Amino acid sequence: MDPNKLSVLEALDSAKTQWYHAKAIVIAGMGFFTDAYDLFCISTVSKLLGRLYYADRDPTAPGKLPVHINNAVLGVALCGTLSGQLVFGWLGDKLGRKKVYGITLILMTICAICSGISFGSSAKSVISTLCFFRFWLGFGIGGDYPLSATIMSEYANKSTRGAFIAAVFAMQGMGIIFAGLVSMIVSHLFLQANPAPKFVDNHVLSVQPNADYAWRIVLMLGALPAILTYYWRLKMPETGRYTAVIEGNAKQAAADMGRVLDIEIESEQEKLATFKSNNDYSLLSKKFFERHGLHLIGTSTTWFLLDIAFYSQNLTQKDIFPVMGLTDKAPDVNALKEMFQISRAMFVVAMFGTFPGYWFTVAFIEKLGRYKIQLMGFFMMTVFMFIIGFKYEYLATQEHKVLFGVLYGLTFFFANFGPNSTTFVLPAELFPTRVRSTCHAISAASGKAGAMVSAFGVQSYTVSNNPKLIKKAMIFLAVTNLLGFFFTFLVTETKGRSLEEISGEDGGMDKPETQMTSNRDISEVQEP
Repeated sequence: MDPNKLSVLEALDSAKTQWYHAKAIVIAGMGFFTDAYDLFCISTVSKLLGRLYYADRDPTAPGKLPVHINNAVLGVALCGTLSGQLVFGWLGDKLGRKKVYGITLILMTICAICSGISFGSSAKSVISTLCFFRFWLGFGIGGDYPLSATIMSEYANKSTRGAFIAAVFAMQGMGIIFAGLVSMIVSHLFLQANPAPKFVDNHVLSVQPNADYAWRIVLMLGALPAILTYYWRLKMPETGRYTAVIEGNAKQAAADMGRVLDIEIESEQEKLATFKSNNDYSLLSKKFFERHGLHLIGTSTTWFLLDIAFYSQNLTQKDIFPVMGLTDKAPDVNALKEMFQISRAMFVVAMFGTFPGYWFTVAFIEKLGRYKIQLMGFFMMTVFMFIIGFKYEYLATQEHKVLFGVLYGLTFFFANFGPNSTTFVLPAELFPTRVRSTCHAISAASGKAGAMVSAFGVQSYTVSNNPKLIKKAMIFLAVTNLLGFFFTFLVTETKGRSLEEISGEDGGMDKPETQMTSNRDISEVQEP
């Protein structure tokens, strides 16, 4: 044991995996379950919104929102998420992780309910109200990213920390699955009440009388998991690292973590002065830039590039599904039937492509490391998206729709068994306690900036259903993944090391003989 290291930090790093770790994963993970449900359920109902409020635009192509309305409905929550990440990430370092953790859930609960209630006497007023509440819903979701990641990293032991953080993020996969499942169930129940479509000029133009309730119920159900988690978030103690290192109360940290881990921990208040002297620098200082500047550039750029592709995949699924043969063309189905088919297709892709990738990361992140998984994921996504892009006309034919579906599913698998998971894990490990939440927030906000490029830019290509534009979009996404592969070289491997060793808070970076080595050097040391 390092004589300069606090006992409470040593106890956290070496603690055996126990029930409290599992409970922390569930408490933090349910936030991500809610986040994913709220962000992606809108894709299952957006075409229904088009049929309800913009049916007179083009009777031969029902369910199409105007491009700018479609982009706003799908993208406004991402704008809120970016803002919330920066605000709550900064507050997490200034006020403490726990103090602002419950606020995010309250905001998500209220705004999920209000999104479903969205009122107005015209299409414009309903959509405007919906966008207003989804912005603030996204604001609450944004706070969950840095806080959940930071709390889990500071609770976990060093041998399973990556798997624990990845498991929290893997609940995003469950949220996407349930977004499809709930939408599928709700639309099916409403279909049972109104099964018969009406045909006009051989096209289905009917919108069932009660269809307006369907999308509202789907959105409001996003409040349920947030409500169920709120009490347990309030019961969690502040992390020992924040209490000791930032608040300077080693005695309280030892008491809190001793109770959590069910062991006796020495407080060692007298060591704090020496320990804190290694960490007393701000985000904008020269010392931070020298130690972690490239790391922050690396985590921010890779998350930005990843989310351009990841959110393009998720938000534009509804436009790709007909090409893959997973849904009927809009003129051939009524409103609720179309919602059911989109939800079913989303559920199938998430279950067999998205969901397994998350848990492969959980299973292998401590064996392969974050760095290798991220490189592999970016590379494989690049390959599959280039294939889809260059061979789009060939794959979009009826006889090749199964191959199209497989390739499309594999891009989801390697996004999640790859950079979609690791870009969440790495910022929670690379940076010092004093700015950990803020740095994670900056990285995550960069990701949401990429998602906004997807929602307001790439999506305009796919929503057109023009094969040439979709082809260009897929090639563009392949290029962004390739850039993500190269920017990954700016980050370093973190597996098997304590947070203080990684960030230099243990004083190791100030010793010439123990300067931070390159990724290659670290791999050689760790893998004899």
